[in-house]
Amino acid sequence: MTDSDVQARDFLTSTRVFYDAIAEDYDKQFRDALTEMPLERAMIGVFAELVGRGGAVADLGCGPGRVTGLLAELGLDVFGLDLSSSMLEIARRENPDLLFVQGSMLELDVADGALAGVLSWYSSIHTPVDELPSLFREFRRVLAPGGHLLIGFQVGDEPKRHDKPFGHDVILDFQRRRPEFVGGLLEAAGFELVSQTVRAAQAAELTPQAFLIARVPPDRP
Repeated sequence: MTDSDVQARDFLTSTRVFYDAIAEDYDKQFRDALTEMPLERAMIGVFAELVGRGGAVADLGCGPGRVTGLLAELGLDVFGLDLSSSMLEIARRENPDLLFVQGSMLELDVADGALAGVLSWYSSIHTPVDELPSLFREFRRVLAPGGHLLIGFQVGDEPKRHDKPFGHDVILDFQRRRPEFVGGLLEAAGFELVSQTVRAAQAAELTPQAFLIARVPPDRP
């Protein structure tokens, strides 16, 4: 096993353990968060329109499935994937008609070109920077020509460490990144950028928020 393999295993394990511990508290605190986020809902709506009604979509790092459910309401054929079994229990409880599977975004059990859309809604923020090219190539692999990706993340240069959230004895760093940097990695992975939106920090937020939409060129298999 290489050093890279060990790093990947460690960050996946730490992320899973963190969210398994906080799942129920996280869901209670953020269950209605999207109702107070008109720009975020608009970005998800634009993504859904670009994909097209009935399009096959993966919500990667779906957590408790709030956005997965919204994508289904918008007419997409969506499934959710997450590392955390505790998060998936909530997602299945709240969305009994949708499919949720446990797994890693870095190794998707999805055929090449099988999807019309991929959503990574604040889920790449736990991926080490050295793993991002592999992650974005995997997103690119499962998307059909013309398929779209929406990725959301916090803007910045320094990570935010969450230590013992909700009183649980777990710790995890949330990576902040610059939109230009993420956009460059997406282009290197074979995407073309469609839009780049950054909104100012609101309420208790400490940083701006970024939303990038990219697509696989329609003429490139």
